[in-house]
Amino acid sequence: MQAVKPASPSISHQQNIRSGCPVSLGLDIFGDKWTLLIVRDLMFSGKRHFRELLASDEGISSNILSDRLKMLLTEGIISKSGDPSHAQRVIYRLTEKGVVLLPILLQISEWSYQFRPVGEQFPRPAVAADVEAQMAEVRRAHLIQAS
Repeated sequence: MQAVKPASPSISHQQNIRSGCPVSLGLDIFGDKWTLLIVRDLMFSGKRHFRELLASDEGISSNILSDRLKMLLTEGIISKSGDPSHAQRVIYRLTEKGVVLLPILLQISEWSYQFRPVGEQFPRPAVAADVEAQMAEVRRAHLIQAS
């Protein structure tokens, strides 16, 4: 897996750091029930617009979605650009910092298959995922298109 240069935390986040523990630092960003679901929808569902993200099955409210998108932008996990097909819409994409979350999402999914009642509409993959190939695909969808 390609190493990602660590970025210094945003100024607003530096004020909220509880400790230097890596688990705590990660949970400062991903410790709520919505943030990784937004990343999931961008990564796997091809969602790119606010309204598409708002329509996710889990039922996130518009104010929470707006707040989490702002935080993900501030942290450099997603980017946004104008939508050339509609002047009032923006397109959200994962950055490299967002793409490298793929193995974490896959591990959370694997844990859930083992210990939680995963719905039948989410069949377990028959073969272990080729993480590098999946990351390359996500990079093509998010990073190359954005260039």
